[in-house]
Amino acid sequence: MTPPAVTLLDVARAAGVSKSTVSDALQGSGRVAAATRDRVRAVAEELGYRPNSAARRLRRSSTGAVGLHLPQTATRLDYYMNLAFGAVQRAQEEGLDVVLLAPAGAASGPLASRVDGLLVIDPEVGDSAVPGLLDAGVPVVTGERYLGPSPAPTGAVVCDNAASLTALLDHVRDRGARRPALVAPEGTSAWAQALRETAAGWGAAHRTEVALHTVPFAATAADIEAATRRLLATDPGIDAVLCAPDGAAPGALRAAADLGRTVGADLLVASCVDGTANRSANPPVTAVDLRPADYGRACAALLCDILAGRAEPDTVRHHTWVLETRPSTTGPDA
Repeated sequence: MTPPAVTLLDVARAAGVSKSTVSDALQGSGRVAAATRDRVRAVAEELGYRPNSAARRLRRSSTGAVGLHLPQTATRLDYYMNLAFGAVQRAQEEGLDVVLLAPAGAASGPLASRVDGLLVIDPEVGDSAVPGLLDAGVPVVTGERYLGPSPAPTGAVVCDNAASLTALLDHVRDRGARRPALVAPEGTSAWAQALRETAAGWGAAHRTEVALHTVPFAATAADIEAATRRLLATDPGIDAVLCAPDGAAPGALRAAADLGRTVGADLLVASCVDGTANRSANPPVTAVDLRPADYGRACAALLCDILAGRAEPDTVRHHTWVLETRPSTTGPDA
């Protein structure tokens, strides 16, 4: 296996200086003391550092940083934290820092002077910061499409969310469910809209209405527990509950247990987003693994490629997902 390339950050850590000092020392720019410059160059040579020529040309007239904008509710969600870690890791491989932008966003002028490009994840039409970010004067890559009227992003990385929910619905139907319900997110993100529309389309195709209950985008397990209780009280014939919000499916398990339903037998439970809460639940919950760390890497990779001239503007790349089946739908003996 080819070892990973040595980055500016590796040199900075080994030399005990900042990454900007390493960049200045290697390029002969900035106010770097001669002794520091010599030490940095010696460390770089010892580690086998080889500068990326495209990134080097870019950073001669750039900030060496990209901005990351996440949904306002993202700070407590496992999915977005893993996505952010993946984006940071990929950007660092290119020698770029990642600046996490405040939820309120920033004015286009100052922002364009602080970063070379932007990653905007799950942009919602109702997020007042998004139009300014898309019009900030730097390349913008979105994670999922933006459905609003603002300028289109420079590039996008998208998941086939309709296909992932269809796979979940097909799975529970194959396991015997005939009256599924979807606890879907409110809001105007492409993900939320795709889930609601797909549930309606799947139900029409199978001549089986998918009971729909909406909750906040970042609903908690307690929110899902309450929603599941309402669904089952209103329609005891519901035999599968699909939960959209990240980490909230264990709430459906608690509601089922309290109501005397057996998960994996007379009630199937699944999640549209996988994570630690699903894997460690009792029973473990079937879920769509959206591979968030890899998704973050893919978004950062596209932005880096656009900045370095390796990808054309208007590029759209597709990210794959995996359906992980577990005892909450297959039963303990499957």
